[in-house]
Amino acid sequence: MPVSIMRSLLIIAVVSVTTFATRAIPFLLFPKGKEIPPLVKYLGAALPPAVIGMLVIYCLKDMNLMSASHAAPELISTATVIILHIWKRNNLLSIGVGTVLYMVLTQMVF
Repeated sequence: MPVSIMRSLLIIAVVSVTTFATRAIPFLLFPKGKEIPPLVKYLGAALPPAVIGMLVIYCLKDMNLMSASHAAPELISTATVIILHIWKRNNLLSIGVGTVLYMVLTQMVF
């Protein structure tokens, strides 16, 4: 078997085991009926909004109001994501539509 195929299979195996481990470890640490520590409950409530906030800042950090489009694609897409999320409460829908809209605006409109 060529080295590149072996390397690819090894990478797939390592990624698979790592992904499975990250899914299984919480069930091993906190079996059914065992009390979840307050710190873990706090992190479970606080981290998702914090991560979303960091992603929004990262996505909008290079927005240039002085460019020809005046950051219109970014602002239109961000407003669309916010409105869709408030209306439908579906992360996949709002992020997916916002991403597609941004790409259409940047590639075809502006």
